[in-house]
Amino acid sequence: MSLYLRLAWRNMLRHKRRSLIVFLSVGLGMMLMMFYDGFVAGFEDAIYANAIKILGGNIQAHAAGYSEQSDTNPILPLAEDGEIMAAAQALPQVQAASRRITTAGLASSREGAFSVSITGIEPELELAVSLSAQNLVDGRFLSATDQDVVYIGKGLADAMDVGVGDHITLVGQASHEQMRQRTMTVAGIYDIGIPDIEKRTIYISLAEAQALYNLNGGSTEVMISLKRLGREPQVLEALRAQFPSNEIDSWENNFPEMQSAINTKGGVMDIISVIILAIAGIGILNLLMMAVYERTREIGILGAIGMKPGQITLLFLLEGALMGVFGLVFGIALGLALNLILGRIGFDYSQFSSLTEYTALISGRVYPTLGVDKLLQRGLTVVVIAILAAYYPAREAARRDPAQALHYV
Repeated sequence: MSLYLRLAWRNMLRHKRRSLIVFLSVGLGMMLMMFYDGFVAGFEDAIYANAIKILGGNIQAHAAGYSEQSDTNPILPLAEDGEIMAAAQALPQVQAASRRITTAGLASSREGAFSVSITGIEPELELAVSLSAQNLVDGRFLSATDQDVVYIGKGLADAMDVGVGDHITLVGQASHEQMRQRTMTVAGIYDIGIPDIEKRTIYISLAEAQALYNLNGGSTEVMISLKRLGREPQVLEALRAQFPSNEIDSWENNFPEMQSAINTKGGVMDIISVIILAIAGIGILNLLMMAVYERTREIGILGAIGMKPGQITLLFLLEGALMGVFGLVFGIALGLALNLILGRIGFDYSQFSSLTEYTALISGRVYPTLGVDKLLQRGLTVVVIAILAAYYPAREAARRDPAQALHYV
């Protein structure tokens, strides 16, 4: 095998221009894949991380039995809410943790009644991670001491034809399935660019929710926001070990439709990556086919000195594989350099935030990652495609008759 590797190496170096073209085609293909992986990961962080903030955090802690009734937003007091919040805040992966009360209800005005999710929050603790608080367009955000005050989305405000200072009526389900009604003043209006979410999500202070739903200083869940998407397993492991009697789950379980969207995106990304590499593979195929015709006499000499067709095939396959490997290394270096630079600069995506509901969740710049999450998979794909692209030229070389090849001009 070492003999064939040396011969393949010498052939590759002997035809420097052809080898350089293959290096560039494979390397640029790999660089594009790494850039794509890094950009999509940064894009995913920008969109899904914000979507998770709106939906209730990366991780949520509830009382035992909550998941069986989650469709109805039950009022189940969480006995160890303070301890869970303190334990979460002590973890390095956690950006913020706060207590909440969430229940289903109705918001009504002279324009009619609308089904909403009423969430009691600790405003000061959620301010840094609340997308609704960061997108205030009128009035003010909530404070911990607010009473009879509500914070609503622009979509709901438009549908109900209300503004800051107007009154709406809230009806919500308290503990023991009791219904509570109260007239509230609109303190502020937020606009995240997604009317459907704005119409169904309203906020009141935790103290207000505790009084309204008879929880006497308690809460129904702890919302935990992480510094970065993907760190959930470590936090879950730590919290579940400390509080085994409670239900502590990540957004992947609480919001499965979002996980499905991410998986779909990943599948599309894999297909596009294979297409990029297939284009590079066509370049390898074309160049090695030209090499077969250029080296007809050389192939005849190899056959004349006793090299078998299978050995000639192996020689050309090794040559294609070496080109693929060196192109892979070159591409990884280019990809890392590009993503490292762009990861510091970022892309200003705010001008495109109004294109779709999903892009509205991008609050500023998109910062690509290094794009190494799928590096092993991409690298193996590059080598396999390089070998497959070299197979047909290798087979053609092996089929040459030595006597005819020696007389080729």
